[in-house]
Amino acid sequence: MGIYLNSSSPYSLYKSEYTRPYFVDKSKLLRELMPLAEQGNAHVCITRPRRFGKTVMANMIGAFFSKGADSSDIFDTLQIARDKDYRKYLNQYNVIYIDFSKMPGNCKSYEEYISRIEERLKRDLLKAYPEIEIYPEDSLWDILESIFDEYNGQKFIFIFDEWDCIFHKNFVTQGDRQSYISFLSNLLKDHAYVSMSYMTGILPISKYSSGSELNMFIEYTMASEEKFSDDFGFTESEVDILYKRYLEMCQSEKKIPYVTREGLETWYDGYYAKNGEKMYNPRSVAASLSNNNLDSYWTSSGPYDEIFYYVKHNVAEVRKDLAVMISGEGVPAKIKEYAATSMNLTTREEILSAMVVYGFLSYYQGKVYIPNKELMDKFDEMLQKESSLGYVYNLAKESERMLQATLNKDTCIMEEILAYAHNTETPILSYNNEVELSSIVNLVYLSARDRYRVEREDKAGLGFVDFIFYPENPADTGIILELKVDHTAEEAIQQIIDKKYSLRFQGKLGEKAKYTGEILAVGIGYNKKTKEHQCKVVTLKQ
Repeated sequence: MGIYLNSSSPYSLYKSEYTRPYFVDKSKLLRELMPLAEQGNAHVCITRPRRFGKTVMANMIGAFFSKGADSSDIFDTLQIARDKDYRKYLNQYNVIYIDFSKMPGNCKSYEEYISRIEERLKRDLLKAYPEIEIYPEDSLWDILESIFDEYNGQKFIFIFDEWDCIFHKNFVTQGDRQSYISFLSNLLKDHAYVSMSYMTGILPISKYSSGSELNMFIEYTMASEEKFSDDFGFTESEVDILYKRYLEMCQSEKKIPYVTREGLETWYDGYYAKNGEKMYNPRSVAASLSNNNLDSYWTSSGPYDEIFYYVKHNVAEVRKDLAVMISGEGVPAKIKEYAATSMNLTTREEILSAMVVYGFLSYYQGKVYIPNKELMDKFDEMLQKESSLGYVYNLAKESERMLQATLNKDTCIMEEILAYAHNTETPILSYNNEVELSSIVNLVYLSARDRYRVEREDKAGLGFVDFIFYPENPADTGIILELKVDHTAEEAIQQIIDKKYSLRFQGKLGEKAKYTGEILAVGIGYNKKTKEHQCKVVTLKQ
């Protein structure tokens, strides 16, 4: 066993995942890879946003194929063990596993980075195959070819995790990037010693591989390929199973379960596979259930700063998009996945593409969305901190005053803020449709999300209500808000009453009411001729 060759690390790391309470068996992925390993010279690249299980799956593949450790204690219990060829492949291959995100301390140059990898792998190979004769000028691929020739056609599986990590380092020049692509091509392309290469990353190869250098890889992205779509991220049915396990654990440990199944969907759902299946962020779901708490579990120190990094390159073009997406709607976009690391993101498509690649936005059927509350909170934070966002920032800053005015039934202030929203020096939206009006309402009530779960077009009573504000504290005031264009605020209030929208706060028949505070009906009317808003707030009888 070596550092890279037949290392026991993938087995050890995957076993630590396997023993966690919220482990999900994704071993059926191996059924797709086993025939590729046997046929030889097969190349797969999986690209996904951060925290979608790429490294866990890479460790699983390494633990399964590698001769470095007997992993039958894990895989005998998983789905793959039912495959008739299971034993034929289990721990039968020499695996070279490299995590390209691991750097030498205080690394300051590409040469230092790649030399460390080359020297370590050479030592591993010479230790395992001491009889081969090498020369000072021999490259890694020269040594591997010698092993193939002198050891009866010895082949290797290559597993490269975080293949694109180097492109995010400040010390890497454009020339270094090309050298790295050439290194991968020279190592993997058209060599008899390659059984299979499996790479993971965030960025697609097509951005960096000019010509035919890495054209042997078949790339599988979340947006473009259905294959492997449910192997990364948690599906609805998998989250159902995990949630049932969570409730059983809470019961056995006599703990109060503070996480709801609805909460998991609100916080961590909202991504889409190519086949349309909704996907949950796996790391956040597992962390939430383990901690018995719904919260943001982004590992990076400043996700809000990262989001603004992309937006600031062209605030003017994406400002309206932000307003619409904050309202929960999607905006049409042509996603170009190759744009993610460009240092000059200037067009709207490039900015939105980069945010999709990194998981800040989701993409489905030609539109991009803010996927869930975990990310929505980060966008909210940005909108309330970055003055360069102009009128969007100004409206967000008014949102606390709008909420307090609503709770105090101060319709004069409410109408003043709405008038400001409509008459801003560069009007954000034209009020030509309900989506645009709803976007304005979302902005002026942005701070309400700190205390409320805000739902749009929620089925309520005898119809669909525009907005319902469910308080986090059931004893706080609930809000039902109805919008009307060319109708009065009184008519909006009457619709709330007539259609019994307040039933949404009472729960199912026979159940104890979940919300015990007062309920406010808020009517907002907008007159297209006078360009004026009218507001009315009344307390509903329960």
